[in-house]
Amino acid sequence: AIQEKDFVKACIKCGLCVNACPYDTLDLATIQSSTVTGTPFFKAREVPCYMCLDVPCVPPCPSGALDINLLKNDSEEMDISKARMGLAVINKETCVAFWGIQCDACYRACPLIDDAIIVKTERNERTGKHAYLIPEVSANSCTGCGLCEHACITELPAIKVFPRAMVMGKEGSHYIKGWDADDEKRLNDIKKVEKYSEDNSGAIDYLNNSDDLFTDD
Repeated sequence: AIQEKDFVKACIKCGLCVNACPYDTLDLATIQSSTVTGTPFFKAREVPCYMCLDVPCVPPCPSGALDINLLKNDSEEMDISKARMGLAVINKETCVAFWGIQCDACYRACPLIDDAIIVKTERNERTGKHAYLIPEVSANSCTGCGLCEHACITELPAIKVFPRAMVMGKEGSHYIKGWDADDEKRLNDIKKVEKYSEDNSGAIDYLNNSDDLFTDD
């Protein structure tokens, strides 16, 4: 989908995407929902997006709120891995993996395993015997499908999908990653600032010439 603020404006609340979903993932917001009434949404903890390869919910959209062009790969085919429905965020305080309890439920549930979610191993200094298996989400790859949130073993999910704009910072266009060739190309688009020089010698000479300061004119 397009950015959330633009999606809410573009969506005409027709419900065609809801009808197209084979898993009944999508629902339409009511007056009791936290979003605009009639807007399609889903609760990942209850029914996540199952990442259908044919993406049946997008083509029926008549308004462009679900933009098929955002899902096209280099072969001009729809690629569900390019979807950006949200971003999964891990609460380190309640995720039992950070306690040292072995759990990789979210990692195993991720349809983009070892890409959107990886597991890092760290030494457990407390026991000195076991390793921490720490899940880590990649913001560049996470689609926000919510399968990780659905699979989380804690009473309330320790990993939860949020709107990307809510959790993603913005570095500003004036920062350049010099080690990234693609990012460094932005330097070529910056207009060169021409140096402006002004000859102030006349004014300085005037102030230094006491004869001109004390005249009878």
